[in-house]
Amino acid sequence: MPSITIVRPQATETMELQGTTTGLDIFGEDQSVVAMKVDGVTRDLAAQIPEGSTVEPVLATSDEGLAILRHSSAHIAAQAVQLLRADAKLGIGPPITDGFYYDFDVEVPFTPEDLKALEKSMQRIIKERQRFVRRVVTDDEARAELAHEPYKLELIGLKGGSNADDGSSVEVGAGELTIYDNVRRTGDVAWKDLCRGPHVPHTGYIKAFSLTRSSAAYWRGDQKNQQLQRLYGTAWASREDLEAYEFRLAEAVRRDHRRLGVELDLFSFPEMIGPGLPIFHPKGGVIKREMENYVRQAHIDNGFQYVGTPHIAKEDLFFTSGHLPYYADGMFPPMDDDGQNYYLKAMNCPMHNLIFASRGRSYRELPLRLFEFGTVYRNEKSGVLQGLTRVRSITQDDSHSYVMASQAADEVRHLLKFVLKLLGDFGLNDYYLELSTKDESKPDKFIGTDEQWETATAVLEQVGKESGLEFVPDPGGAAFYGPKISVQIRDAIGRTWQMSTIQYDFNQPSRFGLTYTAPDGSHAEPVMIHSAKFGSIERFLGILVEHYAGAFPAWLAPVQVVGIPVAVDHVPYLEDVAAQLTARGIRVEVDGSDERMQKKIRTAQTQKVPFMLIAGHDDMEAGAVSFRYRDGSQKNGVPVADAIEEIVTAVRERQ
Repeated sequence: MPSITIVRPQATETMELQGTTTGLDIFGEDQSVVAMKVDGVTRDLAAQIPEGSTVEPVLATSDEGLAILRHSSAHIAAQAVQLLRADAKLGIGPPITDGFYYDFDVEVPFTPEDLKALEKSMQRIIKERQRFVRRVVTDDEARAELAHEPYKLELIGLKGGSNADDGSSVEVGAGELTIYDNVRRTGDVAWKDLCRGPHVPHTGYIKAFSLTRSSAAYWRGDQKNQQLQRLYGTAWASREDLEAYEFRLAEAVRRDHRRLGVELDLFSFPEMIGPGLPIFHPKGGVIKREMENYVRQAHIDNGFQYVGTPHIAKEDLFFTSGHLPYYADGMFPPMDDDGQNYYLKAMNCPMHNLIFASRGRSYRELPLRLFEFGTVYRNEKSGVLQGLTRVRSITQDDSHSYVMASQAADEVRHLLKFVLKLLGDFGLNDYYLELSTKDESKPDKFIGTDEQWETATAVLEQVGKESGLEFVPDPGGAAFYGPKISVQIRDAIGRTWQMSTIQYDFNQPSRFGLTYTAPDGSHAEPVMIHSAKFGSIERFLGILVEHYAGAFPAWLAPVQVVGIPVAVDHVPYLEDVAAQLTARGIRVEVDGSDERMQKKIRTAQTQKVPFMLIAGHDDMEAGAVSFRYRDGSQKNGVPVADAIEEIVTAVRERQ
């Protein structure tokens, strides 16, 4: 008798077929399973399973399962919109990170009251347990059924050329067209949509969702097209997961570095300077200086030599490096100087290559490690600028290692160890590695031979796996000149950020004609390894603000100690304590204002100062202070010498 193999998380079993078998026959109403993989292809649970197949459940809590839940929720939202607004024309409704959206052509933008009404309508649709039924249709049949939907008709014409970036790939691809009907228990079709699927079996699988906001959006992301209304929402496998997500959103608002940057007087973006070009105020400058001092010394300790390069260069330099034309869109337009084009640099590596090439090099000098704080400029579109985390002026702790091919793996190990030590010192200890490789389907976007890519990728993969860290592939994410390892950190509320990068470059040494004298006297070409430990100081600082919610560890805090006198008579005593702290390298202020002591404490807490030293008459008599911490705890009668030593130790040891 024919059979299929079922691979469950807990066990593998064989099932004999009794006539036609579907995923629903196997998994039933277990709503923790939202779809299935049949021989590796994700399909609806209602699909028939060919004999001899291997079947795996797609769990609602998995990344793929959540995407299916959210895609189905987008359909439910669109059905609700067309019930509320009969004039609404359907655009595209894909799942996205943590949620979904759907675009509509409507006469009047959605209001907050509309979102509440739509949520109630969606709940009714969910309670009806409408089945998602997939139908294969011809192009002509699809056009006939969707004749009243002009945007769907345009998508039908895109079959075979849809674009994942604009979301159209969820509706049409290179193969057959399909329509999903939402079918009531009575058998009548409540709603339909052009879609590739897959979907959950019925709307009752949606356990937890909310509509979050609406905004304007251009059809297929092109400003030349019609402006539509985009409805955003989120969906999760359980109410608990939704509540956890909403908590993270609230925390993200509380920790938003753009707001905290103003409240803590760290940085700003003056309109007269331009978007994406931050200036650092004195307190932000303290943090930036501490970061620079740390990483400068760390590079020296790790065998790097400090160099400096200009902010602009002739365009020939960037043609030689390969950045023109591959990276031209990311660079500011050229400046003309008597017929010679100059560019603001968007990267430091071409200039470091010229330092290597400035004289003959021997294998005895390798690895040769060069490092600088190089400010580079990238012409980011205004719509993607995001506080310090996406800027146009970028200060990179940029380094390049020139090594023999036989030294490449050891150098990557060396750099990875360096990176992980740095992240730990800044309190970032939850991370994994990502290996970015080239997109095989877009060979024109990458330079170098297949053999070079294979060699470079193998080195990074070997070292990454040796580290014992979680190691995740990122196909297509490589730079045009070579693959990279990036460290992805999880912050205090679980968000993931790309931080430090290590990139293997076999292209630029060749393009610049870089050579060294090998042990046998021949001339050999070095391998170049790029690494940025912070990535950019601006972005790293923005992430730190959010990770710590502005409450920096003592060694990074702009003001580490505030002296708070009980009365004006106690100011000189605290000024003497402050002078002793200053002599030990501690950043300290004494609040001699006319405010009451409790108001001074609240001000210090609002500014997230790590330590407060409070002194009154009894403290002066005893040569002591009351030692108050940022969390509100306090020790009274602490001898001044002990208080100073505790603070100095906390800063020195980066506690």
